[in-house]
Order: sequence, then C-alpha cells, then structure tokens
Amino acid sequence: QVLTLLVLLYPLLQGLALQLHSAVTGSYIPGTLSIALVNCLNEQIARDIARAIMDKKLAAYVSILPKSSALYFWKGELEESTEILLLVKTRTSKIGELSNYVRSIHPFEIPEIISLPIDQGNPLYLRWIEENVPRD
Repeated sequence: QVLTLLVLLYPLLQGLALQLHSAVTGSYIPGTLSIALVNCLNEQIARDIARAIMDKKLAAYVSILPKSSALYFWKGELEESTEILLLVKTRTSKIGELSNYVRSIHPFEIPEIISLPIDQGNPLYLRWIEENVPRD
C-alpha cells in the first residue's frame, strides 16, 4: 500500500521538489512557460488581437510575424491564403484563458491557437516573462 501511494504521489512530489529547487536556486522549471501560435487574416487583425492580449495581461510579449502563405483543407476543399502569425509568450497556466479569449474576439470560425511549452532558454528572459504575466 505504501508503494502504491508513493507511485500515485510521485508526480505531485516531483513537481513540489522542482518548485522548491527553482525557488532556492532561481532556476527555470521546464514547461512553466509556453509560446502560443495564433494565425490572423491580416496585419490589422493581428495587431488588434495582439494588443487585446497585452491589455488583458495574458502575455509578456507578442511577436507579429510578416505575411506567409498557407495551404489547408477547409470543408473538404484545398485552400490557399496568406496569414500573419502571432507568437505569444506567456505562462503555461494562462494558455486556457488565452485560448478562450482569442476565440471570443477572433474573426475566424476556427482560429489556429496552438501552444508549445518552453523547455529551455535565456534564464533572464524567462524570468522576465514570469515577472510580466500575473500568476493565476
């Protein structure tokens, strides 16, 4: 029974140990920050969505990448268009709220909102993101 309890509690204990280690050493815990990708129809929509995200403090930084070509299937047909891509740097814990908010203001029926956890990076930059996105 003790072994079963330890196996079940391992993820929780490991998470607590990582947080304690991070607090003591100032090191980054992989996966606590993420980059979300959001596609937009044009630059004005991209700027409006980026500003709205920043106004709600859902990110520390939003990059607006220039126009790119896209191919995709929509309603069974191959489509081709151009789009602007947002790279949103935020806390992983904010991804759900960010996704819900973007869906509520985005003109696309099904906007692309995909997040990738940040495994490593410049510790000072990662700390800066943490300082600029409020905790839940």
